[in-house]
Amino acid sequence: MVEHTKQADEENFPVASKLILPELRPVVGAFYEFARTADDIADSPDIDGKEKRRMLDEMENVLRGNTESTDFSACAAALAAALKKRDMTPETACDLLKAFRMDADNKTYETFDELMVYCRYSAGSVGRFILDLHKESPTTYLTSDALCAALQLNNHLQDCRDDYINLKRVYLPSEWMKDENLTPDVLTNTSENPALRRVFNRMISGIDGLLTDATPLPMAIVGRGLRMEVRVIYSLARSLSNRLKKNDILSKKVELKRVDWLKAFVFGVLGGLRRKKISCRIKTPPPLPKKSF
Repeated sequence: MVEHTKQADEENFPVASKLILPELRPVVGAFYEFARTADDIADSPDIDGKEKRRMLDEMENVLRGNTESTDFSACAAALAAALKKRDMTPETACDLLKAFRMDADNKTYETFDELMVYCRYSAGSVGRFILDLHKESPTTYLTSDALCAALQLNNHLQDCRDDYINLKRVYLPSEWMKDENLTPDVLTNTSENPALRRVFNRMISGIDGLLTDATPLPMAIVGRGLRMEVRVIYSLARSLSNRLKKNDILSKKVELKRVDWLKAFVFGVLGGLRRKKISCRIKTPPPLPKKSF
């Protein structure tokens, strides 16, 4: 059994909230349990890379029905059963495992575009799963990818110091660090320096661009409950991005405050009551993956 390092109520977004239809919440819960288990495997300091890949491969094989589950992969069997009841394929969950294999290898990212490919798997897969579960149009995929990538990058900035110290993992584009003559060891400091803040600001600018691309998403969603939840998530992402701009990321973990959650739920619910038809085209689609992992 893999011990979880984070629970649903510790995330920067609601998981299977009451805005989601009751009959869909167990499926969302099964997907979250699957994702949380795979993430904890990839992040474990006690498991070597080869064993991590073996465990992740087992989870995919169980999910696809190719093998029986063992203790840690029981969550894959549970998700497979939940998906079968909804007549859904396992492809989005399998895409998610590609990101965790990249994490297991401690992959680094030379450019922002390369990091976006990782986000397409690690975050975009979750958004696409939720959209498919609600039978929303695939035309919403790209704007969903943008919102999910923004959430992921916010999280990477929040955890950049811990990720490097505990896992030797860096989610800042290497070329940006080179532009400032920085090495990853700067992330072990207890406060930012001006050069590192410039790197952080480039990342936050990228996040803000993604959130701009994601702006049409809520109003393009047909289901009222999901539309409300996406507006809540969008508001939380904006609030966290703004806090990351104003605070020293290395000195103390930058987190959402209660007021951020309250504001997001109030404006999210009220703003999601009505829908208008809107185009989901974005200015700069995320790059397509060039290889599978």
